[in-house]
Amino acid sequence: MPKKNLSQICNNSLSESKAENILLLNVKGISSFADKIIIATANSNRHAASVSKKLVDNLKENNINIISVEGELETGWILVDCGDVVVNIMKQDQRDLYDLEALWGQNSLLRTSINDN
Repeated sequence: MPKKNLSQICNNSLSESKAENILLLNVKGISSFADKIIIATANSNRHAASVSKKLVDNLKENNINIISVEGELETGWILVDCGDVVVNIMKQDQRDLYDLEALWGQNSLLRTSINDN
């Protein structure tokens, strides 16, 4: 499956689950573990768990291999590793603390939401 389709499936799932502030970062050539990173905000630990469950279910429905799902309900950060695309679902306080967008830099930003072209 082309990488574009994988990131689109992830974005659609996150959007359907009401995740907010969805960002798609292109880290190909600057990351050794992924080509794209998606960051999305959940409004609670329970919401993060629900968003990640729906994402995993959607990926399985599309026969996409999931390498791992990391994070615990109480941490406010769940990571879904799909190989070329890594999805971070974070509560706002975790997102502010770790500031992954700044870590990877503005040049890596591809889209700021599912509706952007």
